[in-house]
Amino acid sequence: MCEQPGNDFHRTVSLLLDLALYTHAPGADPEFIDAVGPALAASLPEPPPGLFPPGFDPNNGPKYPGD
Repeated sequence: MCEQPGNDFHRTVSLLLDLALYTHAPGADPEFIDAVGPALAASLPEPPPGLFPPGFDPNNGPKYPGD
């Protein structure tokens, strides 16, 4: 099976969104959320080419308190 570029990225983002929805579900397991959330975020691959505009620099944003 040939994977499309960015498939892993989109799949991981989708799982993170599902987890975010689950956190608000009645009876959601906070231990599961605390274990799976950081693991999913850490496994997020590089975004596929073309997702951001040319010249986009994620490090060139506004200064936040504590930076």
